[in-house]
Amino acid sequence: MKNIICAAILVLSACTMASAQRKLKVVIAGLSHDHVHNIMNQQRKGEVDIIGIAEPDKKLWDKYSKLYKLPENIFYSDLKTALQRQKPDAVLGYNAVARHVDVVETCAPLHIPVMVEKPLAATLQQAQRIQTLANQYKIKVLTNYETTWYDSFKEVYDLVTNDSLGTVRKMVVHDGHRGPREIGCSEEFLSWLTDPVLNGAGALNDFGCYGADLMTWLMKGQKPTAVTAIARHYKPQVYPKVEDDATILVEYPGAVGQIEASWNWPFNIKDMEVFGSTGYVHAFDGTNLQVRLKENSSNTHKAQALKAPFNNPLLYLSAVINGKIDEKNDQASLEYNMIVMQILDAAKRSIKQGKRIVL
Repeated sequence: MKNIICAAILVLSACTMASAQRKLKVVIAGLSHDHVHNIMNQQRKGEVDIIGIAEPDKKLWDKYSKLYKLPENIFYSDLKTALQRQKPDAVLGYNAVARHVDVVETCAPLHIPVMVEKPLAATLQQAQRIQTLANQYKIKVLTNYETTWYDSFKEVYDLVTNDSLGTVRKMVVHDGHRGPREIGCSEEFLSWLTDPVLNGAGALNDFGCYGADLMTWLMKGQKPTAVTAIARHYKPQVYPKVEDDATILVEYPGAVGQIEASWNWPFNIKDMEVFGSTGYVHAFDGTNLQVRLKENSSNTHKAQALKAPFNNPLLYLSAVINGKIDEKNDQASLEYNMIVMQILDAAKRSIKQGKRIVL
């Protein structure tokens, strides 16, 4: 018995060591996206190993090295140099959306997987170049959305998949807040987030991508048939170059999606409603939702917590690049995000031309 116990302890120790060895080694491409604080905090907790940071602005070197006590020798002025010195498991993009294609241009020939912050690219043309490189060099390119890790949204997806709501007829997704300047985003973030070239648009790209991604997920990768959009510029004195509010209608053969994206709301809102032929669900936030399957009864509750690796972008990325899961039908997948980019591109064309765009 003693020998059995000792053997079990050895196996457990080996598993623990293997788990520790599986911690991702990553290079960060850019520090101008405020979401980079998320990965920095994960590094501080020992959940990831940042072995290099590529950032041309040395003021940002100083800012983040002081905030997170990072050694000077992990900073590089450009990604190519960083990857000549370091061999990461993946590169994470925290730069301007229009620069995501540059990250993939550098990483793809080296066969290094990439995960960028949403959306995939600033334009459909950039996204198509990313897809070409990913296919040519057979690398994973993933897009990270905050809502991918929402417990409640997964329950909505399961209800739709299990036909609990009947045929999906309408989807409504709200994503917005008071505005990036109003909520205190950094100047380095604002410098490109409010630029029509570097971000591809304003609120339409920043928040419209969430709804486009979620609808593509709920519709199992079905491409829409048409897109109609309108944009508003309520605060030109704050955001002179880009729209700060957008509404996008996405048509499918049997359903309609309504995406509402704004930098003009009184509160931060990220929710989703789905109307089916026999039921209705409303996810109020990342945790809470209401399910209504009968006329006079409804159930409001907290969704079950997501299980690893589907509850964390780093765990998910590790599982994908190690071949443990197939991401092709997930919100982060390149396949789904190419459809997202088609929706956003059609929305911009609809606004410019003032008409419904048939895809």
